[in-house]
Amino acid sequence: MRAALLLAFALLMMAPARAAEGPVALLNALARLEPVRVTEDLAYADGARHRLDVYAPVSGVTKGLPVVVFFYGGSWDSGERSMYRFVGSALASRGMVVVIADYRLYPQVRFPAFVEDGARAVRWARDNASAYGGAPSRLVLMGHSAGAQIAAMLAFDRQWLGKVRLDPRRDVAGLVGLAGPYDFLPLKSATLKDIFGPPAGRGRSQPINFVTGEAPPAFLATGARDTTVDPGNSTRLAARIRAEGGEANLKVYKRADHRLIIGAFSPPLRLIAPVLDDVTGFVGRVTAPETSR
Repeated sequence: MRAALLLAFALLMMAPARAAEGPVALLNALARLEPVRVTEDLAYADGARHRLDVYAPVSGVTKGLPVVVFFYGGSWDSGERSMYRFVGSALASRGMVVVIADYRLYPQVRFPAFVEDGARAVRWARDNASAYGGAPSRLVLMGHSAGAQIAAMLAFDRQWLGKVRLDPRRDVAGLVGLAGPYDFLPLKSATLKDIFGPPAGRGRSQPINFVTGEAPPAFLATGARDTTVDPGNSTRLAARIRAEGGEANLKVYKRADHRLIIGAFSPPLRLIAPVLDDVTGFVGRVTAPETSR
Protein backbone atom coordinates (compact mmCIF):
# COMPACT_ATOMS: atom_id res chain seq x y z
CA MET A 1 0.00 0.00 0.00
CA ARG A 2 2.78 2.44 0.85
CA ALA A 3 4.41 1.80 -2.52
CA ALA A 4 1.09 2.43 -4.27
CA LEU A 5 0.64 5.74 -2.47
CA LEU A 6 4.12 6.91 -3.37
CA LEU A 7 3.52 5.87 -6.96
CA ALA A 8 0.30 7.89 -7.09
CA PHE A 9 2.16 10.95 -5.87
CA ALA A 10 4.97 10.52 -8.37
CA LEU A 11 2.61 9.99 -11.29
CA LEU A 12 0.51 13.03 -10.46
CA MET A 13 3.66 15.11 -10.22
CA MET A 14 5.02 13.95 -13.58
CA ALA A 15 1.99 13.26 -15.78
CA PRO A 16 0.85 15.92 -18.26
CA ALA A 17 -2.52 17.44 -17.34
CA ARG A 18 -4.36 15.64 -20.13
CA ALA A 19 -2.65 12.29 -19.44
CA ALA A 20 -3.41 11.89 -15.74
CA GLU A 21 -6.17 9.28 -16.11
CA GLY A 22 -3.90 6.50 -14.79
CA PRO A 23 -3.04 8.25 -11.50
CA VAL A 24 -6.65 9.37 -11.11
CA ALA A 25 -7.82 5.77 -11.55
CA LEU A 26 -5.60 4.80 -8.61
CA LEU A 27 -7.01 7.60 -6.45
CA ASN A 28 -10.54 6.52 -7.36
CA ALA A 29 -9.77 2.89 -6.58
CA LEU A 30 -8.62 3.93 -3.11
CA ALA A 31 -11.78 6.04 -2.75
CA ARG A 32 -13.89 2.88 -2.93
CA LEU A 33 -12.62 2.08 0.56
CA GLU A 34 -14.45 5.11 1.99
CA PRO A 35 -17.72 4.35 3.85
CA VAL A 36 -20.03 6.23 1.47
CA ARG A 37 -23.06 5.48 -0.67
CA VAL A 38 -22.89 6.44 -4.35
CA THR A 39 -25.95 6.89 -6.55
CA GLU A 40 -24.86 7.17 -10.17
CA ASP A 41 -26.16 8.42 -13.50
CA LEU A 42 -29.09 10.57 -12.48
CA ALA A 43 -30.52 13.02 -15.02
CA TYR A 44 -30.84 16.69 -14.11
CA ALA A 45 -31.95 17.69 -17.64
CA ASP A 46 -32.27 16.12 -21.07
CA GLY A 47 -29.06 15.16 -22.87
CA ALA A 48 -26.06 12.87 -22.43
CA ARG A 49 -23.98 15.52 -20.64
CA HIS A 50 -26.75 16.34 -18.16
CA ARG A 51 -26.11 13.52 -15.71
CA LEU A 52 -24.83 13.54 -12.15
CA ASP A 53 -23.72 11.31 -9.29
CA VAL A 54 -24.55 11.72 -5.59
CA TYR A 55 -22.25 10.74 -2.72
CA ALA A 56 -23.63 10.42 0.81
CA PRO A 57 -22.41 9.12 4.19
CA VAL A 58 -23.56 5.71 5.38
CA SER A 59 -22.77 6.18 9.07
CA GLY A 60 -23.22 8.82 11.73
CA VAL A 61 -25.71 11.59 10.99
CA THR A 62 -27.42 10.79 7.70
CA LYS A 63 -30.00 13.56 7.35
CA GLY A 64 -30.00 17.34 7.40
CA LEU A 65 -26.43 17.35 6.05
CA PRO A 66 -24.62 20.10 4.14
CA VAL A 67 -24.90 19.77 0.37
CA VAL A 68 -21.90 20.45 -1.89
CA VAL A 69 -22.35 20.78 -5.65
CA PHE A 70 -18.94 20.20 -7.23
CA PHE A 71 -17.89 21.24 -10.74
CA TYR A 72 -14.68 19.72 -12.10
CA GLY A 73 -12.15 21.40 -14.35
CA GLY A 74 -10.80 20.59 -17.80
CA SER A 75 -10.42 23.92 -19.64
CA TRP A 76 -14.15 23.88 -20.49
CA ASP A 77 -13.45 21.27 -23.20
CA SER A 78 -12.80 18.03 -21.30
CA GLY A 79 -13.61 16.11 -18.13
CA GLU A 80 -16.23 13.77 -16.74
CA ARG A 81 -17.72 13.19 -13.33
CA SER A 82 -16.40 9.62 -12.96
CA MET A 83 -12.86 11.00 -12.65
CA TYR A 84 -13.73 12.68 -9.34
CA ARG A 85 -15.00 9.82 -7.22
CA PHE A 86 -12.09 10.52 -4.84
CA VAL A 87 -13.42 14.05 -4.27
CA GLY A 88 -17.04 13.00 -3.73
CA SER A 89 -16.04 10.15 -1.43
CA ALA A 90 -13.70 12.31 0.64
CA LEU A 91 -16.32 14.99 1.28
CA ALA A 92 -19.11 12.46 1.90
CA SER A 93 -16.91 10.68 4.44
CA ARG A 94 -16.75 14.02 6.27
CA GLY A 95 -20.53 14.23 6.58
CA MET A 96 -21.67 15.97 3.40
CA VAL A 97 -23.96 15.08 0.52
CA VAL A 98 -21.99 15.71 -2.66
CA VAL A 99 -23.39 16.21 -6.16
CA ILE A 100 -20.94 15.92 -9.07
CA ALA A 101 -22.46 16.87 -12.40
CA ASP A 102 -21.29 16.64 -15.98
CA TYR A 103 -21.92 19.67 -18.17
CA ARG A 104 -21.66 20.38 -21.88
CA LEU A 105 -18.20 21.11 -23.26
CA TYR A 106 -16.56 22.91 -26.13
CA PRO A 107 -16.82 22.50 -29.12
CA GLN A 108 -20.39 21.31 -28.61
CA VAL A 109 -21.13 24.56 -26.77
CA ARG A 110 -19.54 27.86 -25.86
CA PHE A 111 -19.93 30.27 -22.97
CA PRO A 112 -22.35 30.60 -21.22
CA ALA A 113 -23.86 27.14 -21.91
CA PHE A 114 -21.75 25.36 -19.27
CA VAL A 115 -22.75 27.94 -16.65
CA GLU A 116 -26.39 27.41 -17.57
CA ASP A 117 -25.86 23.66 -17.11
CA GLY A 118 -24.31 24.35 -13.73
CA ALA A 119 -27.41 26.30 -12.69
CA ARG A 120 -29.64 23.39 -13.71
CA ALA A 121 -27.52 21.00 -11.62
CA VAL A 122 -27.85 23.30 -8.61
CA ARG A 123 -31.61 23.43 -9.12
CA TRP A 124 -31.67 19.61 -9.11
CA ALA A 125 -29.61 19.50 -5.93
CA ARG A 126 -31.89 21.98 -4.25
CA ASP A 127 -34.96 19.95 -5.20
CA ASN A 128 -33.60 16.45 -4.52
CA ALA A 129 -30.84 16.60 -1.89
CA SER A 130 -33.18 15.70 0.96
CA ALA A 131 -33.74 12.26 -0.58
CA TYR A 132 -30.04 11.53 0.03
CA GLY A 133 -29.80 13.04 3.51
CA GLY A 134 -28.98 16.60 2.55
CA ALA A 135 -30.53 19.86 3.73
CA PRO A 136 -31.28 22.04 0.67
CA SER A 137 -30.90 25.17 2.80
CA ARG A 138 -27.25 24.20 3.55
CA LEU A 139 -25.98 24.28 -0.03
CA VAL A 140 -22.41 25.18 -1.03
CA LEU A 141 -21.00 25.59 -4.55
CA MET A 142 -17.53 24.19 -5.18
CA GLY A 143 -15.28 23.89 -8.21
CA HIS A 144 -11.73 23.24 -9.35
CA SER A 145 -10.07 25.10 -12.23
CA ALA A 146 -12.66 25.73 -14.98
CA GLY A 147 -15.24 24.29 -12.60
CA ALA A 148 -14.34 27.00 -10.08
CA GLN A 149 -15.10 29.61 -12.75
CA ILE A 150 -18.52 28.02 -13.23
CA ALA A 151 -19.19 27.91 -9.48
CA ALA A 152 -18.05 31.53 -9.07
CA MET A 153 -20.22 32.74 -11.94
CA LEU A 154 -23.22 31.12 -10.27
CA ALA A 155 -22.33 32.71 -6.93
CA PHE A 156 -21.63 36.23 -8.17
CA ASP A 157 -23.70 36.80 -11.32
CA ARG A 158 -27.27 36.37 -10.09
CA GLN A 159 -28.78 35.98 -13.55
CA TRP A 160 -27.71 32.33 -13.94
CA LEU A 161 -29.35 30.91 -10.83
CA GLY A 162 -32.17 33.36 -11.42
CA LYS A 163 -33.01 31.45 -14.59
CA VAL A 164 -33.85 28.42 -12.42
CA ARG A 165 -35.70 30.46 -9.78
CA LEU A 166 -32.85 30.57 -7.28
CA ASP A 167 -30.90 33.46 -5.79
CA PRO A 168 -27.30 32.98 -4.57
CA ARG A 169 -27.85 35.53 -1.81
CA ARG A 170 -30.65 33.39 -0.39
CA ASP A 171 -30.03 29.85 -1.65
CA VAL A 172 -26.23 29.45 -1.51
CA ALA A 173 -24.44 29.28 1.83
CA GLY A 174 -20.90 29.51 0.46
CA LEU A 175 -18.47 29.19 -2.43
CA VAL A 176 -15.35 27.01 -2.51
CA GLY A 177 -13.00 27.81 -5.39
CA LEU A 178 -9.86 25.75 -5.95
CA ALA A 179 -7.25 27.08 -8.40
CA GLY A 180 -9.94 28.91 -10.31
CA PRO A 181 -9.69 31.38 -13.21
CA TYR A 182 -11.77 34.37 -12.13
CA ASP A 183 -9.96 37.26 -13.83
CA PHE A 184 -8.23 35.76 -16.86
CA LEU A 185 -8.36 38.35 -19.62
CA PRO A 186 -6.85 38.99 -22.10
CA LEU A 187 -7.07 35.59 -23.76
CA LYS A 188 -4.13 34.21 -25.69
CA SER A 189 -5.34 30.73 -26.66
CA ALA A 190 -7.27 30.49 -29.94
CA THR A 191 -9.48 27.85 -28.32
CA LEU A 192 -10.35 30.07 -25.37
CA LYS A 193 -11.07 32.96 -27.71
CA ASP A 194 -13.57 30.75 -29.50
CA ILE A 195 -15.09 29.47 -26.25
CA PHE A 196 -15.66 32.95 -24.83
CA GLY A 197 -16.59 34.76 -28.02
CA PRO A 198 -15.84 38.23 -29.38
CA PRO A 199 -13.67 40.53 -27.24
CA ALA A 200 -16.47 42.98 -26.53
CA GLY A 201 -18.43 40.36 -24.60
CA ARG A 202 -15.68 38.49 -22.78
CA GLY A 203 -16.02 40.54 -19.63
CA ARG A 204 -19.30 38.69 -19.00
CA SER A 205 -17.27 35.53 -18.35
CA GLN A 206 -15.13 37.00 -15.58
CA PRO A 207 -16.47 36.31 -12.07
CA ILE A 208 -14.49 39.22 -10.63
CA ASN A 209 -16.66 41.64 -12.61
CA PHE A 210 -19.81 40.63 -10.71
CA VAL A 211 -18.58 40.80 -7.13
CA THR A 212 -20.75 42.57 -4.59
CA GLY A 213 -20.85 42.51 -0.83
CA GLU A 214 -24.09 40.52 -1.00
CA ALA A 215 -22.54 37.31 -2.37
CA PRO A 216 -22.14 34.24 -0.12
CA PRO A 217 -18.87 33.80 1.81
CA ALA A 218 -16.00 32.40 -0.26
CA PHE A 219 -13.09 30.08 0.46
CA LEU A 220 -10.51 30.58 -2.30
CA ALA A 221 -7.53 28.26 -2.41
CA THR A 222 -4.62 28.12 -4.81
CA GLY A 223 -1.25 26.44 -5.07
CA ALA A 224 1.91 28.52 -4.98
CA ARG A 225 3.37 26.17 -7.61
CA ASP A 226 0.43 26.46 -10.00
CA THR A 227 1.64 27.23 -13.53
CA THR A 228 -1.69 26.42 -15.22
CA VAL A 229 -3.91 29.05 -13.61
CA ASP A 230 -2.16 32.09 -12.19
CA PRO A 231 -2.62 32.14 -8.39
CA GLY A 232 -3.24 35.86 -8.80
CA ASN A 233 -6.75 34.99 -9.93
CA SER A 234 -7.53 33.91 -6.38
CA THR A 235 -5.73 36.76 -4.64
CA ARG A 236 -7.35 39.39 -6.86
CA LEU A 237 -10.81 37.93 -6.38
CA ALA A 238 -10.35 37.77 -2.62
CA ALA A 239 -9.24 41.41 -2.57
CA ARG A 240 -12.23 42.49 -4.66
CA ILE A 241 -14.68 40.63 -2.42
CA ARG A 242 -13.22 42.24 0.69
CA ALA A 243 -13.23 45.68 -0.93
CA GLU A 244 -16.95 45.26 -1.64
CA GLY A 245 -17.63 44.32 1.97
CA GLY A 246 -17.95 40.57 1.47
CA GLU A 247 -16.20 37.64 3.13
CA ALA A 248 -13.25 35.98 1.41
CA ASN A 249 -11.02 33.37 3.01
CA LEU A 250 -7.82 33.00 0.96
CA LYS A 251 -5.39 30.10 1.32
CA VAL A 252 -2.18 29.61 -0.68
CA TYR A 253 -0.69 26.14 -0.31
CA LYS A 254 3.06 26.37 -0.72
CA ARG A 255 3.59 22.75 -1.83
CA ALA A 256 0.62 22.40 -4.19
CA ASP A 257 0.33 22.92 -7.92
CA HIS A 258 -2.75 22.93 -10.14
CA ARG A 259 -3.44 19.19 -9.95
CA LEU A 260 -2.20 18.46 -6.45
CA ILE A 261 -4.59 20.98 -4.92
CA ILE A 262 -7.45 18.69 -5.98
CA GLY A 263 -5.43 15.48 -5.68
CA ALA A 264 -4.94 16.31 -1.99
CA PHE A 265 -8.50 15.16 -1.32
CA SER A 266 -7.19 11.60 -1.65
CA PRO A 267 -5.58 9.97 1.42
CA PRO A 268 -2.14 9.40 -0.14
CA LEU A 269 -1.77 13.07 -1.03
CA ARG A 270 -3.30 14.80 1.98
CA LEU A 271 0.09 15.48 3.55
CA ILE A 272 0.87 17.86 0.69
CA ALA A 273 -1.82 20.34 1.71
CA PRO A 274 -4.73 20.23 4.20
CA VAL A 275 -7.26 21.12 1.51
CA LEU A 276 -9.87 18.62 2.69
CA ASP A 277 -9.63 19.79 6.29
CA ASP A 278 -9.89 23.43 5.27
CA VAL A 279 -12.85 22.86 2.95
CA THR A 280 -14.61 20.75 5.59
CA GLY A 281 -14.13 23.47 8.18
CA PHE A 282 -15.40 26.20 5.86
CA VAL A 283 -18.47 24.23 4.76
CA GLY A 284 -19.30 23.36 8.35
CA ARG A 285 -19.05 26.98 9.44
CA VAL A 286 -21.07 28.60 6.64
CA THR A 287 -23.82 25.98 6.79
CA ALA A 288 -24.16 25.96 10.57
CA PRO A 289 -27.44 27.24 12.04
CA GLU A 290 -27.29 30.93 12.87
CA THR A 291 -27.60 30.20 16.59
CA SER A 292 -24.42 28.08 16.58
CA ARG A 293 -22.15 30.46 14.66
